[in-house]
Amino acid sequence: MPRPDTEIDESPSGDAGPAFDHGAVSRFNAWFFTAFAGYLNHVARDHKQQAFSGLQPGASVLEIGAGTGANLHHLPTGVHLYAVEPSLRMHDRLRRRCAAAGIEVTVLPVGAEAIPLPDASIDEVICSLVLCTAGDPDAVLAEVRRVLRPGGRFRFVEHVAAPRPGVRARVQRAIRRPWGWIFEGCDPHRATPDTVERAGFSEVRVERRRLRHSVFWPVNTAAWGIAVR
Repeated sequence: MPRPDTEIDESPSGDAGPAFDHGAVSRFNAWFFTAFAGYLNHVARDHKQQAFSGLQPGASVLEIGAGTGANLHHLPTGVHLYAVEPSLRMHDRLRRRCAAAGIEVTVLPVGAEAIPLPDASIDEVICSLVLCTAGDPDAVLAEVRRVLRPGGRFRFVEHVAAPRPGVRARVQRAIRRPWGWIFEGCDPHRATPDTVERAGFSEVRVERRRLRHSVFWPVNTAAWGIAVR
């Protein structure tokens, strides 16, 4: 499938959006999401299998918040990965893991609110445990719709706000500030499925299901879904 016909700036000094390095906090997150990638994939395994099955060999795939490459094993052969990842601390690990997996990657050191790709240029967009950190999730989803080709799919797995009233929902709201500081903006009580459903996709399927055997009790209320451009 054709790739986006555009020149892409992979340097942090590009004009497309806010790359960042929060020092010790960014180093911690790069270490954490590398060290716990296997565990996080295990607890979200069922969600990811449902959301990411059906990706086609040779597709152009944009991943929002690619991190250090936790989802690479879900990608079929021959894809070109466009990896939106504003945290500079993640890039070296991501590139090494893509090289080891034989996946061609273009790293975009930007926020997902302004993706430097042309309209209708991408076959599939994926993300997992990422929209919780977006400063403006409505803007992110508008960009996802813009870059997807007609009929293209947005596939996502996210931890989401627990039902209210309830103990878990109260805990999520209580820990918002420290949790967000530790995990670089993550909101443990975000109603992501509602945001996707109002984003203007032609079709949206969402299933809410708790993460299996997760020790991260405050954020094991989760959802997976597929939205069609």
